[in-house]
Amino acid sequence: MNPNLSSLVVRRARRLWRQYGVFWLGAIAVGVVAVFYAKLIDWGYEAFLHVQKQHVWLPLIITPAVAAVAVWLTRTFFRGAEGSGIPQVIATLHAKPGESGERLLTLRLLVGKIAVSFLAILGGFTIGREGPTVQVGAALMFNMRRLYPRSNALIEHKLVLAGAAAGLSAAFNTPLAGIVFAIEELTRTFEARASGVVITAIIIAGVIALGINGNYTYFGTIEVGAHFPDLLAAAVVLTAIVTGIAGGVFGWLLINTARWIPAPLRKLHAERPVAFAALCGFAIALIGLVSGGTTFGSGYAEARGLLDGREHLSLAYPFLKMASMVGSYLPGIPGGIFAPSLSIGAGFGNLLHEVFGSMQLPMLIALAMVGYLAAVTQSPITSFVIVMEMINGHALVISLMATALLSSRISRLFAPPLYETLSLRYLAPAPASVAPATPETGADDVPAALEHNAPDGAAADESRR
Repeated sequence: MNPNLSSLVVRRARRLWRQYGVFWLGAIAVGVVAVFYAKLIDWGYEAFLHVQKQHVWLPLIITPAVAAVAVWLTRTFFRGAEGSGIPQVIATLHAKPGESGERLLTLRLLVGKIAVSFLAILGGFTIGREGPTVQVGAALMFNMRRLYPRSNALIEHKLVLAGAAAGLSAAFNTPLAGIVFAIEELTRTFEARASGVVITAIIIAGVIALGINGNYTYFGTIEVGAHFPDLLAAAVVLTAIVTGIAGGVFGWLLINTARWIPAPLRKLHAERPVAFAALCGFAIALIGLVSGGTTFGSGYAEARGLLDGREHLSLAYPFLKMASMVGSYLPGIPGGIFAPSLSIGAGFGNLLHEVFGSMQLPMLIALAMVGYLAAVTQSPITSFVIVMEMINGHALVISLMATALLSSRISRLFAPPLYETLSLRYLAPAPASVAPATPETGADDVPAALEHNAPDGAAADESRR
């Protein structure tokens, strides 16, 4: 072969590898890890349910013990893995990726994220695994930069963005939502130069997940009929108001812990965080007993059961689930809020069915799920695309969109965007020699219960997806 031609082929192959190959390889890894993580969390929760059903009172011992161990592990070995990880990813994308990524997207934190959240689900904590998959995906792709001979900030930015979006796509089997999530939540922009590789990574991760799990929709397919009820507009407005207020209150509780947590408990958390975590675990176990076990775990089974008509939950379910969710995140352990938020939304849909009894319950549940998720995340477009893909609800696109937009605006009256607010605390970490701040935070500060779990003294948890 002509030496010049051979050299040209090698150069082009290297260029293609740098432009596409690393992203494709990373996307495959994200898809495989996302599926493994999902199966691990499902197995862990099934193990907890098996024990809980045989010994109803055992969570009063297991859950506090797991909480204490999980917080100790996170604070000792995995600072930066707390929460769902989305604020960490946002902070990395809005700072210098190399500097932030070295703190927040390491392989050690990736392992800790998976291991400690698995431990938490074994204890019945109200957490999801979809949000953490975002940080896991971003960490995997960020570390792929080592395959570049000369990595730079632009390459690292693309890798983090592609990995995070691919993680969401693979976790929910919602490729469109992964694309929208990258635009609306992570960057607020969409550079033409980055669009192709990001979308390709999202699609590849989704294909890998589909190849392993098979083709499926997260919550199945709901049937709403060809004719919409006359009260649909009123249902959209009332659902958006109810879920917008509820989601806004949830965000306010996490951002303003110093305003509502009693001083003795704030002091306990500051001085003895492991004991504080055990107390939160005990509260979660009590709520689980009161609810008949329905508030444990992510709530996927309860939401799916309501949509399928197999589950009958009390009208107090969404409020008890919210309380359990707050208790799960105050200690500052890895875990997400996406799936629990969808479950709470389904509970509000079940509650609103008492008002709109003539409407189909699945329709109300879908509206309430998108309303509550949009209120918590304040990312309405991502929220309605996620729910639309999860229920195959294309017939409800306009109704879902209207509910999401209205509820997110109402939520903002109570609290600023949760992920963006908490991500600010990762942009300028305090020196390691500075002692963690006390829980006496102000209204605009990161939650005190989260702040003590931040890496290097920075405020941490992201109130998790």
